Amino acid sequence: MFCPKCGSLMFPSANGEKLVCGNATCRFEKGVTKAEIATSRTAVKVNRDRPAEMLVLDDVLETLPKTRAECPKCGHGEAFWVMRQTRAADEPTTRIYRCVKCSHTWREY
Repeated sequence: MFCPKCGSLMFPSANGEKLVCGNATCRFEKGVTKAEIATSRTAVKVNRDRPAEMLVLDDVLETLPKTRAECPKCGHGEAFWVMRQTRAADEPTTRIYRCVKCSHTWREY
C-alpha cells in the first residue's frame, strides 16, 4: 500500500495493527482492520515445501502462455511454459513446461 500523503510505501508496524509510511519525514500512520490483515496474510502466503518454479506454475496457470510441446507422460501436445535462470548468468535459461491435460512438469535446458 502507498501513503496517501507522500506516495511512499507503507510498512506494517511492529505489532502489525497499523501501517506506517516508510518516508522518514512523513511517517503517516493508518489503522488496519482485521479483514485487511487476514487478506494480506493469505495474499503473501508462500509454501516453502515446494521449489520456486512450482509456485509460479501452480498459482498462475491461467495467465501462463501455452505452446506445442509433447508431454513425456501422456503424449498430449500442448503445455504451459515459463523460462527461469536456474544456473549461472552465462548459461542459457531453463524452459519449464506443464502439460495442459495431466499437469506433468518437465524441463528443457
